[in-house]
Amino acid sequence: MELRTATNNPDQTKELAASLSRLVKSGDLVVLTGDMGAGKTCFTQGLAKGLGIEGRVTSPTFTLANTYDGRLVLNHLDVYRLDDPSETLDLDLPEMLETGVTVIEWGEQIDAVLPADRLEIEIRWPENGEDDKRVIKLTAIGETWLQRSGDLARATGEWATKC
Repeated sequence: MELRTATNNPDQTKELAASLSRLVKSGDLVVLTGDMGAGKTCFTQGLAKGLGIEGRVTSPTFTLANTYDGRLVLNHLDVYRLDDPSETLDLDLPEMLETGVTVIEWGEQIDAVLPADRLEIEIRWPENGEDDKRVIKLTAIGETWLQRSGDLARATGEWATKC
């Protein structure tokens, strides 16, 4: 199941993510892909806010993983700098996937080691070059997310009309 949405600025990207925070459950995996600088960390910040996480949420580009406590634990990974998917073993990815919600930026780089049950979110700059606008595609993969496809459609409805 695939949904296409758009946001007009970073604040709307955060609002979209916050609306999706109501749907996530412990054990969920959210994989963020897309263009450099298009808003993967911005999306994660909105999700964190929706989970009641206070404080600054930053991209773990150099630390590779950050953990935040809120309504659910948020495990935030950035695997951009990994050379090989097997390096995820050092991150204890299987254990992270058992606790809280795990968000992985640049997840396409380790696709081979990721579970099939996940929500993939691709964030791209629009082809017409509008500066602040983002085109966002959400793909529910696996039984867990397919069962929530109606909830996903309702949560993204406000933004779906902007495509």
